[in-house]
Amino acid sequence: MAKVLDGIDDGLAAWLERQPVFFVGTAPLAADGHVNVSPKGTVGTFRVLDRDTVAYLDLTGSGAETLAHLRENGRITLMFCAFDGRPNIVRLWGRGAAVLPSDPGFAALAGAFPAHPGVRSVIRVAVTRVADACGFAVPRMSLTAERTTLDAHNAKKGAAELAAYRVRKNTASIDGLPAWPAGEPVVDV
Repeated sequence: MAKVLDGIDDGLAAWLERQPVFFVGTAPLAADGHVNVSPKGTVGTFRVLDRDTVAYLDLTGSGAETLAHLRENGRITLMFCAFDGRPNIVRLWGRGAAVLPSDPGFAALAGAFPAHPGVRSVIRVAVTRVADACGFAVPRMSLTAERTTLDAHNAKKGAAELAAYRVRKNTASIDGLPAWPAGEPVVDV
């Protein structure tokens, strides 16, 4: 059944990186703020960097709750579910930070991932707790195909339009917290 693990070993790292979808949970400090849960997908956009550090590509989308919450307080939980094979749920709790294109080390970190249009940042998480759970109630599902809609949408926009889109849609959370910093460059990773 459920157990707390001592970091991310090689077997768990391989399992985590194979999952086609995972979920990210963050929340503001305000008691009346909105808790956010975001599905993340596209195989290859999540990496285990070492036993206690993971990262994933943050692609431009319609909201920026995770960015805002991480800027405010850094708390983050990632959850992975086995939809095939042996039932399992793994949660990674930790402190996250968005590594932006203007940050030192962004190019090297982003280079660990496949190219995608519209990369906004790389979310790096210092993992403080790893635990698994049975997953007995998680249904078995098969991946039919990856969706290419977000990549196509971001590729069509180009750098100038992506920058304008981020100003319109990504500068603040739904609770008004600062998210995407105005003036941050758009890069093609």
